[in-house]
Amino acid sequence: MSNQDDPRFCTFYLGDLYLGIPVTGVQEVIRSQERTRVPLVSPVIHGLINLRGEIVTTVDLRHRLELEPRPPGQEPINVVVRHHDGVVSLLVDEIGDVFEVTNDDFDPLPPTLTGVYRDFVRGIYKLDSRLLLILDTERLLDLPDITDYPTESLAS
Repeated sequence: MSNQDDPRFCTFYLGDLYLGIPVTGVQEVIRSQERTRVPLVSPVIHGLINLRGEIVTTVDLRHRLELEPRPPGQEPINVVVRHHDGVVSLLVDEIGDVFEVTNDDFDPLPPTLTGVYRDFVRGIYKLDSRLLLILDTERLLDLPDITDYPTESLAS
């Protein structure tokens, strides 16, 4: 990724997937917080948290990437990211490390990859024991089903 200013990524897990986002967009990582559900929003929105007086929307990455729901009793971790509309929390299963990569290890997405991964994964880094999928945070958070989710009238 030659256009990448910083080759460091905040890594995390969703099930067996090893994912990363640019570390420059991460504000902080915090343990599970009490979430307030919001009716009539996209199911991708898992609720709101109070982060030191700031109301932050939480996005369930498992749902966004069309994965199985998180097992009962497993609390998610919040990866709080800065977005052009404010701060958003991405709910992940487990946090990894900050990982630095080189362009030599980068591969674009294979043309056979389809579905949500084609939409949300920018590329793949080949590591010694696994693959690191780099998510496009802007695309994850900018699609219409989050911001313009159609709601039914409360009067009907």
